[in-house]
Amino acid sequence: MEEKKNILTYEGLKRYEDELEQLKIVRRKEVSEKIKEARAQGDLSENAEYDAAKDEQRDIEARIEELEKILKNAEVVVEDEVDLDRIGIGCKVRIKDLELDEELEYKIVGSSEANSLKGKISNESPVGKALIGARKNQTVEVETQAGVFKYKVLNIERSSATA
Repeated sequence: MEEKKNILTYEGLKRYEDELEQLKIVRRKEVSEKIKEARAQGDLSENAEYDAAKDEQRDIEARIEELEKILKNAEVVVEDEVDLDRIGIGCKVRIKDLELDEELEYKIVGSSEANSLKGKISNESPVGKALIGARKNQTVEVETQAGVFKYKVLNIERSSATA
């Protein structure tokens, strides 16, 4: 079975690469020092610092593995080449919630980059799926557990324009 591609913006790719480098070069060394210092204290069976350092080491190695897997299967969206006639990954969109009469702004990203608190929604989310392929002034319907929501596309631009 082929692994799922991780669609990333250039910004997301850079962030993951930087985090991976930080973990491999800096954090591994720091935790190694903590383990070395804890070992020097003697009896490891009742050494909380040693246990904490080993747990931290396990977490770091798990994150390194996760990041390497994401990056190995990464497909980068070149935001300068994004078609602005239709919404796609790498677009920044302004939409109007027709029920609440409020404007919302989102950046459409791949699922591994999604962060709703920062206005980044996944192309796989209900709203993201509905918006993909939509044009300016088009109204889309989004089915959710809370009902059907209607959004009008007000604007489509490259996310790198103001990101």
